[in-house]
Amino acid sequence: MGGHRLTLREVARITVYSSPDCHLCAEAMASLRTLQLELGFMLQERDIAADEALLRAYFERIPVIALDGEELFEFFVDEAILRERLESRQ
Repeated sequence: MGGHRLTLREVARITVYSSPDCHLCAEAMASLRTLQLELGFMLQERDIAADEALLRAYFERIPVIALDGEELFEFFVDEAILRERLESRQ
C-alpha cells in the first residue's frame, strides 16, 4: 500500500486549579470552555479545597492555569499566549 502512517498528536491538557466560591475561577473556566471548542484541548478543573497540598500551593493564587503540567497563568487566561503555546505544540 501507500506507506502512509497515521500520526496522532497528543491532545493538550489544561488544568485549572480553583475553588468553588472563586469568581475569577468561574470566569477562567468559562473562557477556557469557549476556547476548548475551537482549539480542542482537554480541560480539567481541580478543587484545591479537596486536597491539603493543593490548598497550600495555590490558595492565594487561584485560579492557576497549567498546560500539560506547566503553570502558565494566575488569576486570568491570556488568550493570545494560550493560542501561541497550543499552536507551538503541533
